Amino acid sequence: MSDKAVILKNISKSFKIYHDAENSPNSKHFFAKRSYEKLMILDDISFEVKKGEMLGIVGFNGSGKSTLLRIISKILEPDRGELIINGQITPFLELGTGFNPEFSAKENIILYGVLLGFSEKEIKSRVNKILEFAELEKFKDTKIKTFSAGMLAKLSFSTAMEVDPDILLIDEIFAVGDMHFQKKSFDALMSFKKRGKTIIFVSHSLDFVKQFCDCGMFLHEGKVAEFGDPNKIVERFIDEVQKIDAS
Repeated sequence: MSDKAVILKNISKSFKIYHDAENSPNSKHFFAKRSYEKLMILDDISFEVKKGEMLGIVGFNGSGKSTLLRIISKILEPDRGELIINGQITPFLELGTGFNPEFSAKENIILYGVLLGFSEKEIKSRVNKILEFAELEKFKDTKIKTFSAGMLAKLSFSTAMEVDPDILLIDEIFAVGDMHFQKKSFDALMSFKKRGKTIIFVSHSLDFVKQFCDCGMFLHEGKVAEFGDPNKIVERFIDEVQKIDAS
């Protein structure tokens, strides 16, 4: 049995950027073939994450970090390359993904839980526990369109952690919510790691990457600029920041 949780081999992803602005039905160019160029977001990405490891990914805005997580979670398909996942995977990528703003917190837990793989009976039995962890018991019948970003983060994270997957993908979760809940989420994440789970984590907190991650990756302009020891990854990233500041 492989000791690898996630394997990426030569993954590339591009998006089409359209240039023409005359897209009104009244325009004589409306039915003309639209011109575009391909913007390469990820370029020949290869790396492996072992079971039980925490990988911290750093990089500038626009470097492809979020796109990479969406490919690993199979939300997006790569243009080419091979992705191998060994285990159940749960992505925690955007606040409110899978939620219906017209539904209550309780209804959304059930909806989101089913999307994450629970049966309706299973997730209903966990609703009270999830609301308690999220500290949102008194808002269980409130439509989430009235929720703040912090409240959405609590609801999303608390529901996702109930899945107890083998692999967890996180896109900078601890930047939202109050300090108390950030610590609570951190403790839950560390408990998750202690149980031998795999975590792939995009973070702007360089101290977090150095202190808690088993390995690191610096993603720069769609390429793996550095992969390996978290301290070296952070040093390389800081060097690039200083180069930009000096230019």
